[in-house]
Amino acid sequence: MPAYATFWPVPVAPPAITKAVVVLRGTGTASGVVYFDQKAGRGPVKITGNLTGLDASALRGFHVHAAGDTTNGCASAGPHFNPFNKTHGAPTSKTRHVGDLGNVQTDAGGVALLDFEDSLISLNGPTSIIGRAVVLHAGTDDLGQGTNADTLTTGNAGARAACGVIAIVQ
Repeated sequence: MPAYATFWPVPVAPPAITKAVVVLRGTGTASGVVYFDQKAGRGPVKITGNLTGLDASALRGFHVHAAGDTTNGCASAGPHFNPFNKTHGAPTSKTRHVGDLGNVQTDAGGVALLDFEDSLISLNGPTSIIGRAVVLHAGTDDLGQGTNADTLTTGNAGARAACGVIAIVQ
């Protein structure tokens, strides 16, 4: 008598993404490279990088935008990444867009060195930033504390100076 066995495929989760990078370019002189690192795909994301070609001694808005599209320059990136439909805020605010990473500070030479962590973005799951755009703005993000209507959507961070699409680092 033949023996029969039934085998059911066991789903195997893909390995967690732990590293990503974005190369930012603009129509002017602003450019840079930013790295994202997340241990075992969980916990805060460490953000490090170097942005150049900016104005001296300034704060500039820095956000993850919803679309990973730069076909029409930075305008194609869409609004801030906001999967939970929250209002704009500071990285430390209880209510904020997932993509709200605040401001970067430039030095006297127009260079911003990034080295900080964020606990809301992720490289995996529903708050994953993989394939989305990072936008460096030409103005200072008011962190949702301004007085006009745009404060709760854009932080009044101004024009889009440079952008790029976040990619996985193998």
